[in-house]
Amino acid sequence: MIHIALINPKDVTNVGSALRAIGCYQADGLFYTGNRYETARRYRTDTNAAHETTHVEHVAAIPEAIAKLPESTQVIAVELVEGATALPDFKHPQDALYVFGPEDGNLPQPVVDVADEVVYVPTVGCMNLAATVNVVLYDRTAKLGLATDKSAGELIRASRDNNNRLKVRR
Repeated sequence: MIHIALINPKDVTNVGSALRAIGCYQADGLFYTGNRYETARRYRTDTNAAHETTHVEHVAAIPEAIAKLPESTQVIAVELVEGATALPDFKHPQDALYVFGPEDGNLPQPVVDVADEVVYVPTVGCMNLAATVNVVLYDRTAKLGLATDKSAGELIRASRDNNNRLKVRR
């Protein structure tokens, strides 16, 4: 199982974009703290309506989310912090809760303290919250594979925009 936790996200579009990433990379759910998710839904920033098919739940704090998940779930804090493992070197667990901090702050120290692993995306400067969620979930997919019963062609046809009819011709 794969879950994402967003700690009091600041920008409403980031919540919607994180939900879209959850849908694209087949994560199982989103936990969030703070009050900004309701604003994101009101402004329809979740452009793929992933909130309709994904478990989304408000929690007061991350330990509450952890308690709702199977014991096999590892908590992965994602933060630019000294001593963290670079994402390219990280081995993703099968069951994970990836915890992301707010755009205008860091993860709380107690979250880092309870994390099984702390990883960072090696960049010059910090990334946008939604971009970071996408990169982490893509990295997981690239390393572990995307669980699908479709062939590559079927997956592309099912996933692409309705206006996209391009084909590779060689």
